[in-house]
Amino acid sequence: MIESLKDDKIISMAGGRFKLTALMQKRWLQLMNGARPMVDPAGKTDLEIITQEILEGKIVPDFTPQVPAAAGEETASDSDAE
Repeated sequence: MIESLKDDKIISMAGGRFKLTALMQKRWLQLMNGARPMVDPAGKTDLEIITQEILEGKIVPDFTPQVPAAAGEETASDSDAE
Protein backbone atom coordinates (compact mmCIF):
# COMPACT_ATOMS: atom_id res chain seq x y z
CA MET A 1 0.00 0.00 0.00
CA ILE A 2 1.19 3.51 -0.74
CA GLU A 3 2.06 5.39 2.45
CA SER A 4 0.57 8.69 1.23
CA LEU A 5 -2.86 7.04 0.95
CA LYS A 6 -2.80 6.57 4.72
CA ASP A 7 -2.41 10.33 5.25
CA ASP A 8 -5.52 12.47 5.67
CA LYS A 9 -4.03 15.16 3.38
CA ILE A 10 -4.90 13.33 0.17
CA ILE A 11 -8.36 12.46 1.50
CA SER A 12 -9.13 16.08 2.34
CA MET A 13 -7.76 17.25 -1.04
CA ALA A 14 -10.31 15.04 -2.79
CA GLY A 15 -13.18 15.89 -0.46
CA GLY A 16 -13.45 12.52 1.28
CA ARG A 17 -12.62 8.85 0.87
CA PHE A 18 -15.39 8.07 -1.60
CA LYS A 19 -14.58 11.06 -3.81
CA LEU A 20 -10.90 10.10 -3.68
CA THR A 21 -11.77 6.59 -4.81
CA ALA A 22 -13.95 7.90 -7.65
CA LEU A 23 -11.22 10.33 -8.74
CA MET A 24 -8.60 7.58 -8.74
CA GLN A 25 -10.84 5.21 -10.69
CA LYS A 26 -11.59 7.87 -13.30
CA ARG A 27 -7.90 8.70 -13.73
CA TRP A 28 -6.94 5.02 -13.83
CA LEU A 29 -9.34 4.49 -16.75
CA GLN A 30 -7.82 7.48 -18.53
CA LEU A 31 -4.32 6.02 -18.12
CA MET A 32 -5.48 2.60 -19.31
CA ASN A 33 -7.03 4.23 -22.38
CA GLY A 34 -3.78 5.92 -23.34
CA ALA A 35 -3.64 9.19 -21.39
CA ARG A 36 -0.14 10.32 -20.57
CA PRO A 37 0.97 10.61 -16.94
CA MET A 38 1.41 14.18 -15.68
CA VAL A 39 4.35 13.13 -13.48
CA ASP A 40 7.51 11.15 -14.16
CA PRO A 41 6.32 7.52 -14.39
CA ALA A 42 9.80 5.97 -14.08
CA GLY A 43 9.59 2.92 -11.84
CA LYS A 44 6.09 3.72 -10.57
CA THR A 45 2.87 1.75 -10.70
CA ASP A 46 -0.28 3.38 -12.07
CA LEU A 47 -1.57 3.80 -8.52
CA GLU A 48 1.62 5.58 -7.45
CA ILE A 49 1.40 7.85 -10.50
CA ILE A 50 -2.21 8.75 -9.75
CA THR A 51 -1.46 9.40 -6.09
CA GLN A 52 1.44 11.70 -6.98
CA GLU A 53 -0.72 13.56 -9.53
CA ILE A 54 -3.34 14.21 -6.86
CA LEU A 55 -0.81 15.29 -4.23
CA GLU A 56 0.80 17.71 -6.69
CA GLY A 57 -2.60 19.17 -7.60
CA LYS A 58 -2.36 18.10 -11.23
CA ILE A 59 -5.73 16.36 -11.09
CA VAL A 60 -8.60 17.53 -8.94
CA PRO A 61 -12.11 16.19 -8.44
CA ASP A 62 -14.82 17.64 -10.66
CA PHE A 63 -18.08 16.29 -9.40
CA THR A 64 -20.40 18.88 -10.88
CA PRO A 65 -23.61 17.20 -11.96
CA GLN A 66 -23.85 16.61 -15.68
CA VAL A 67 -27.30 17.63 -16.83
CA PRO A 68 -28.18 16.02 -20.18
CA ALA A 69 -29.74 18.29 -22.75
CA ALA A 70 -33.42 17.68 -23.32
CA ALA A 71 -34.45 16.29 -26.68
CA GLY A 72 -34.59 19.05 -29.27
CA GLU A 73 -32.50 21.51 -27.26
CA GLU A 74 -29.30 22.80 -28.79
CA THR A 75 -26.10 22.45 -26.77
CA ALA A 76 -23.12 24.81 -26.93
CA SER A 77 -21.09 22.27 -28.91
CA ASP A 78 -23.93 21.86 -31.41
CA SER A 79 -24.10 25.59 -32.10
CA ASP A 80 -20.30 25.80 -32.56
CA ALA A 81 -20.42 23.20 -35.32
CA GLU A 82 -22.60 25.33 -37.56
